[in-house]
Amino acid sequence: MVIGTCSIQLYLAESGSLKRKRQFIKRIKDRVRNKFNVSIAEIEDNDLWQRATLGVSTVANDKRFINEILSKVVQQIESENGVEVLDYQIEIF
Repeated sequence: MVIGTCSIQLYLAESGSLKRKRQFIKRIKDRVRNKFNVSIAEIEDNDLWQRATLGVSTVANDKRFINEILSKVVQQIESENGVEVLDYQIEIF
Protein backbone atom coordinates (compact mmCIF):
# COMPACT_ATOMS: atom_id res chain seq x y z
CA MET A 1 0.00 0.00 0.00
CA VAL A 2 1.32 3.42 -0.99
CA ILE A 3 -0.05 6.68 0.43
CA GLY A 4 0.33 10.02 -1.33
CA THR A 5 -0.28 13.44 0.17
CA CYS A 6 -0.12 16.90 -1.33
CA SER A 7 -0.20 20.26 0.40
CA ILE A 8 -1.26 23.13 -1.89
CA GLN A 9 -1.00 26.80 -0.93
CA LEU A 10 -3.44 29.07 -2.75
CA TYR A 11 -3.93 32.78 -3.28
CA LEU A 12 -7.53 33.81 -3.95
CA ALA A 13 -7.29 37.29 -5.47
CA GLU A 14 -11.03 37.74 -5.98
CA SER A 15 -12.00 36.77 -2.43
CA GLY A 16 -13.17 39.77 -0.43
CA SER A 17 -14.66 37.93 2.54
CA LEU A 18 -14.53 34.63 4.36
CA LYS A 19 -17.90 33.73 2.85
CA ARG A 20 -16.60 34.24 -0.69
CA LYS A 21 -13.42 32.32 0.15
CA ARG A 22 -15.43 29.36 1.42
CA GLN A 23 -17.48 29.39 -1.81
CA PHE A 24 -14.25 29.23 -3.86
CA ILE A 25 -12.81 26.45 -1.71
CA LYS A 26 -16.02 24.41 -1.72
CA ARG A 27 -16.22 24.62 -5.53
CA ILE A 28 -12.59 23.53 -5.89
CA LYS A 29 -12.94 20.67 -3.40
CA ASP A 30 -16.11 19.35 -5.04
CA ARG A 31 -14.59 19.38 -8.53
CA VAL A 32 -11.35 17.72 -7.45
CA ARG A 33 -13.11 15.10 -5.33
CA ASN A 34 -15.52 14.19 -8.14
CA LYS A 35 -12.90 14.09 -10.89
CA PHE A 36 -10.03 12.30 -9.11
CA ASN A 37 -11.67 10.38 -6.22
CA VAL A 38 -9.24 11.77 -3.62
CA SER A 39 -9.67 13.14 -0.11
CA ILE A 40 -9.33 16.93 0.07
CA ALA A 41 -9.74 19.45 2.88
CA GLU A 42 -8.69 22.96 3.88
CA ILE A 43 -5.91 22.43 6.42
CA GLU A 44 -4.45 25.91 7.12
CA ASP A 45 -5.14 29.64 6.77
CA ASN A 46 -8.80 29.15 7.73
CA ASP A 47 -9.35 32.75 8.85
CA LEU A 48 -7.48 34.54 6.05
CA TRP A 49 -9.64 35.92 3.20
CA GLN A 50 -7.26 35.49 0.30
CA ARG A 51 -5.11 32.53 1.36
CA ALA A 52 -5.89 28.86 1.74
CA THR A 53 -3.94 25.65 2.12
CA LEU A 54 -5.51 22.45 0.88
CA GLY A 55 -4.47 18.94 1.80
CA VAL A 56 -5.06 16.13 -0.69
CA SER A 57 -4.48 12.42 -0.10
CA THR A 58 -4.93 9.17 -1.97
CA VAL A 59 -4.02 5.51 -1.60
CA ALA A 60 -2.93 3.08 -4.33
CA ASN A 61 -0.40 0.35 -4.98
CA ASP A 62 1.88 2.24 -7.41
CA LYS A 63 4.02 5.30 -6.61
CA ARG A 64 3.98 6.55 -10.22
CA PHE A 65 0.18 6.41 -10.33
CA ILE A 66 -0.11 8.41 -7.09
CA ASN A 67 2.39 11.00 -8.32
CA GLU A 68 0.45 11.31 -11.59
CA ILE A 69 -2.92 11.74 -9.81
CA LEU A 70 -1.61 14.37 -7.38
CA SER A 71 0.12 16.26 -10.19
CA LYS A 72 -3.14 16.31 -12.13
CA VAL A 73 -4.96 17.60 -9.04
CA VAL A 74 -2.52 20.52 -8.86
CA GLN A 75 -3.00 21.22 -12.59
CA GLN A 76 -6.79 21.16 -12.15
CA ILE A 77 -6.61 23.67 -9.30
CA GLU A 78 -4.23 25.89 -11.30
CA SER A 79 -6.80 26.01 -14.11
CA GLU A 80 -9.52 27.39 -11.81
CA ASN A 81 -10.47 31.04 -12.37
CA GLY A 82 -9.46 33.41 -9.57
CA VAL A 83 -7.05 30.93 -7.97
CA GLU A 84 -3.27 31.07 -8.00
CA VAL A 85 -1.17 28.16 -6.73
CA LEU A 86 1.66 29.68 -4.70
CA ASP A 87 3.38 26.42 -3.77
CA TYR A 88 2.72 22.72 -3.46
CA GLN A 89 4.50 19.71 -2.04
CA ILE A 90 3.87 16.06 -2.88
CA GLU A 91 4.94 13.33 -0.47
CA ILE A 92 4.66 9.61 -1.09
CA PHE A 93 4.95 7.07 1.74
